[in-house]
Amino acid sequence: MCRHPRRGEAGRRVSAPSERGAEIGRRIGVGLMYGLWKPRVLGAWKVPATGPVILAVNHSHNIDGPMVMGVAPRPTHFLIKKEAFVGPLDPFLLGIGQLKVDREIADRAAITDALGVLAAGGVLGIFPEGTRGEGDFASLRAGLAYFAVRSGAPIVPVAVLGSAERTSRLTRALPPLRSRVDVVFGDPFEAGDGSGRRTRQALDEATGRIQKQLSAHLDNARHLTGRRENTGRATGR
Repeated sequence: MCRHPRRGEAGRRVSAPSERGAEIGRRIGVGLMYGLWKPRVLGAWKVPATGPVILAVNHSHNIDGPMVMGVAPRPTHFLIKKEAFVGPLDPFLLGIGQLKVDREIADRAAITDALGVLAAGGVLGIFPEGTRGEGDFASLRAGLAYFAVRSGAPIVPVAVLGSAERTSRLTRALPPLRSRVDVVFGDPFEAGDGSGRRTRQALDEATGRIQKQLSAHLDNARHLTGRRENTGRATGR
């Protein structure tokens, strides 16, 4: 996730994210995720069928993004750390409409493209914790609140459970093949307080509201799926 933009910090926009590319990415994700694992998807109908939406996804394993991309009912543009765009993955990820972000600066190119996705009525995927970890929404960076308040788009919480519980005997970087991974979509909610304020205080307050909503959704998702925890122990971080 990126920080709030500050004056004097500039980025260069290379190209706008492609909606068609994101749909191609979704189709690829469908084949890979259902071919390699056994996703169980709950609540996908809660994602608004049209209009801008932000998917706020917990992050404990490197397959979480592709998993959500493959099972979400709409094509999704994820903000992904620039370190993932290496070698042939760089043109591939850009080609399927994903957004490269430098997490160390206020990456204005990424901010512009993310807001552009929402302005066009698209779906923006965000890992609000900023990096892979325990996947418990315990610590959120401020970028999610900024995009939600700035765009007015509703947030749909998404819990990915089971991706980091065990490792494959073939490679520790992946869950066991054909193992079950649960993806639970929650009810959409508004991050702002209705005032339209975008001050630092307003964004901090929005972050607090968001964290409560995401934590409550995660607890509910664990209850629905019978999973107690989703730790980052098996990620090979």
